[in-house]
Amino acid sequence: MSWVLALAGFSALILLHEFGHFAAAKAVGMRVERFSLFFPPHILKRKSGETEYALGTIPIGGYVKISGMSPAENLPDDVRDRAYHAQPVWKRMVVIAAGPAMNFVLALLLIIFFFTSFGPRDLGVAALQKGFPAVGTLRQGDVLVAVDGHRGNDRQLASRIAAHRCAHLPPTPGCRAAHPARILIRRAGHLRAVTLTPIYDPKTKRMRVGFQYGDTGPRHPVSFGKAASEGFSAFGRVTGKIVQLPLYLLNAQQRKQLTGPIGTYEYTRQAFLTDAGDAISVLALVSLSLGVLNLFPFLPLDGGHIFWAIVEKVRRRPVPLSVMERAGVVGFALILGLYVIGFSNDISRLSGQGFRVR
Repeated sequence: MSWVLALAGFSALILLHEFGHFAAAKAVGMRVERFSLFFPPHILKRKSGETEYALGTIPIGGYVKISGMSPAENLPDDVRDRAYHAQPVWKRMVVIAAGPAMNFVLALLLIIFFFTSFGPRDLGVAALQKGFPAVGTLRQGDVLVAVDGHRGNDRQLASRIAAHRCAHLPPTPGCRAAHPARILIRRAGHLRAVTLTPIYDPKTKRMRVGFQYGDTGPRHPVSFGKAASEGFSAFGRVTGKIVQLPLYLLNAQQRKQLTGPIGTYEYTRQAFLTDAGDAISVLALVSLSLGVLNLFPFLPLDGGHIFWAIVEKVRRRPVPLSVMERAGVVGFALILGLYVIGFSNDISRLSGQGFRVR
């Protein structure tokens, strides 16, 4: 059942994104030739008016075909006035931006619903790693309250621990920090203060005490205002991570962190196995990521079309087709590179370490 729910969730995100393009194009008078959920080959087609509605067999996206998306496209005389490239720049930008905008709106609504109806769990110890100081002191299920007197999320607390430095430099494998980390935990309802001296982990190249973060205990719903604030904070975090994706191609360690469509789908499926709250939060994250990723200024992504529309507005004349084609090749190569790496990582995880929702 989780497979069906995950596929339905993905389909809804894609459908909403493409519907944004579709509705905006219709609203400004463009001719929409096809609205397709998933990529061809198509298994279902139905025409209503001037638009063909189709269902593809490759569930990694969808598309809306608008007449005249390419300046070189030959169109009948009665269609040219409604072609994409015959419209003013502002209309084209509205149509292209409408897709990501729908994803942003949906993500914000899902995040608000998640925090007001379910809420986050406490941050706790999910697992201990042998050979590290946490073993024997921390227990699975301990709730993490603060590190060195500072509270925060898993990233902030991990950074506090990593901020400790080896007693000597440069760090060597297993070297101990000059000062211990003061960790405040809650166990069985009681607060306890423990001290752990981080050691240098050569695999992650960070100071660690040796435990994995995870959610534990009951959920804690929050107010609408707090939920909305969390939504905008998530937008900032996701945007910051996604804009660094092209740099991942240059770093071997970061390349291993990339996730492709299979991995994203599997994370979503596992979230549905956990509970409705996790499923909603993961779908919100995927919707937000889909919106941000599509705004990359590379053709054929939405952001690429917006970028070249702005260039045309600044130049006050259309961009030469040859320039657009070269830009499209570069953009497609970059996107394909990220996709291949993500897909390769997905296969490795499926056949090796597996996936884990955190």
